[in-house]
Amino acid sequence: MSYMSKLPASWNDKPPARKVEIDLSSPGLAVFELERLLFTGKVIISHADEVWPRLYIGDQHSAENQADLSKHQITHIVNAAHSKHRGEPDIYNSMRITYMGIEAHDSCNFDMSVNFQAAADFIHRGLSRGGKVLVHCHVGVSRSATLVLAYLMLKQHLTLVEAICAVKDNRGVIPNRGFLRQLIKLDRQANRAVITL
Repeated sequence: MSYMSKLPASWNDKPPARKVEIDLSSPGLAVFELERLLFTGKVIISHADEVWPRLYIGDQHSAENQADLSKHQITHIVNAAHSKHRGEPDIYNSMRITYMGIEAHDSCNFDMSVNFQAAADFIHRGLSRGGKVLVHCHVGVSRSATLVLAYLMLKQHLTLVEAICAVKDNRGVIPNRGFLRQLIKLDRQANRAVITL
């Protein structure tokens, strides 16, 4: 799989630096190769980073910092570390922020794929209306990154490798191995759908 930047030119004027080729046909090897690719990503130096136009990945602090949310004009939040016990945070009521909570565990055995479509639809609606979307979890590297990668695959029609390359240069992320396997499966399903059309 070769990667060529699909980011809008006005947002990312950097030319594609390299070609990336990863064979996703062998899941075990593919996970290892994807991890190697992810480890070349940007070091995290902030609580939230814009990884696609108007789409941010962040940590818990970024979701609770009202000043930063206002400064970045965040209109939609996906919390991939939502807890039913705490419910929707009250701080968003006065900020006109649309909230989606997903109770997900950062475990290789957790099935995050059941949330891919709903989260992608929510993110897409927010961006389509001119909003800015923050997807966060506790640290902002695994659960939130997995949902953003799935969004880029489902709604922006990027392959998994293209999505990783778009994100990792703006924020260092590392979905756990179970999530990577689920993203590989999504990539295969998307590629099959394109081939059979």
